[in-house]
Amino acid sequence: MPSSSPFTSRLLGTLPDGREVTEYTIDNGHGLRLSAMNHGGIVTALQVPDREGHRVNVVLGLPTLADYVARNPHFGTIVGRYANRIAAGRFTLDGHVHQLPVNDGPNTLHGGLKGFGARWWDIAPVAPDAANAPDEVALALHYTSADGEEGFPGTLHVEVRYTLSADGCWRIDYRAQSDRPTVLNLSHHDYFNLAGGGSVLDHELMLPASRYTPVDATLIPTGIADVTGTPFDFRTSTRIGARIRMPHEQLVRARGYDHNWVLDRADAPPGLPGGLALAARLAHPPSGRVMEVFTTEPGVQFYSGNFLDGTLVGSHGEVVRQGDGLCLETQHFPDAPNHPDFPSTVLRPGEVFESRTVHRFSCS
Repeated sequence: MPSSSPFTSRLLGTLPDGREVTEYTIDNGHGLRLSAMNHGGIVTALQVPDREGHRVNVVLGLPTLADYVARNPHFGTIVGRYANRIAAGRFTLDGHVHQLPVNDGPNTLHGGLKGFGARWWDIAPVAPDAANAPDEVALALHYTSADGEEGFPGTLHVEVRYTLSADGCWRIDYRAQSDRPTVLNLSHHDYFNLAGGGSVLDHELMLPASRYTPVDATLIPTGIADVTGTPFDFRTSTRIGARIRMPHEQLVRARGYDHNWVLDRADAPPGLPGGLALAARLAHPPSGRVMEVFTTEPGVQFYSGNFLDGTLVGSHGEVVRQGDGLCLETQHFPDAPNHPDFPSTVLRPGEVFESRTVHRFSCS
């Protein structure tokens, strides 16, 4: 492709089954550049400028395709069929018990042994829409999940679209349909670091949520609780490292933050599509980078990278340690199929699942 094109591509390598993996890069021409590949729909890089215009990659990645295949802790993946945990890998739907493989202690995490982040996605650039969105560039990803895959019922057709807009936004649109009743919870599992390296404990986080879902010893929600007076109150911007070492039972259980916040869902500001609400505001004061996350989802999982243990090497050759990246996974609640009081994740034939998350980048 010509250098002036907003789309470029390169061959990353070959999977064990012989399929070639291509990495596609889209550039909005205003500082944002995103790269993603067929394998898992993984976002391998997201370049964002600081207040001086210097661009760095703000998501954690791995050096080679072989690393992504063999040992990826969900860096940059599309997460499904069910993001987060399902207790004992089991749920009942319309009187039928469905057993999933367990891969996180006694529970199923992020879709099972081989979730969407380890599947092959068709991926292709989308030409700008000259009439409606001439300043947007996008990648369209498609995957069909077979009936019974990882124990989930129904053949599921999924489309995910990554879009960069001229106003500094990365938008993720999800759409899915099933031919049988099933449960579905799609999200994205990027580990963000707005500094481009080092620890995220100096980042400042705001979560507009007055409630969260505490967890048991295996990180399954036990209900919904008020954040007031706890280390889980991020309603005002707070340095992530300020309270992470407090001897709070929930922090001890998760080795830090690994919880779902119930969003208060105030309307998004003008200029963004309807149905969105603010889910998080993350800031790195030294660089000036700010990321606001808006979503149509009812919750956001804030994970502070607690299980990064130094056994991985990142895309730039650095050792990746605890707290070197954080996740803000917009989602329905963990284990919702087993909690009738949580928002439903049931998808039935004839229905269309649609969800949108927008990451808006700016500098302070």
